[in-house]
Amino acid sequence: MIEHEEIERLDLMRQARAKLIRLGGNRKLKIYGRLSCSSGKRMNKENRVFFKDEKEAIELGYRPCGHCMKAAYHNWKNGAI
Repeated sequence: MIEHEEIERLDLMRQARAKLIRLGGNRKLKIYGRLSCSSGKRMNKENRVFFKDEKEAIELGYRPCGHCMKAAYHNWKNGAI
């Protein structure tokens, strides 16, 4: 997990293009989602974190976003994740 405040903007963009960072999350709410999610783009930078994949986010106790990852969210809600 990488906190937004720990990474420079250009490095963040490079890692996202190289698929080293695939998901973003909200540290306080423990929610992860796609980098393109409109809900995720509105969160405060001090709450924003980044993950290399879904497995990493789940291992750290985050749940899928109900807005941009509806299928994964429903699986989580029904106890499948």
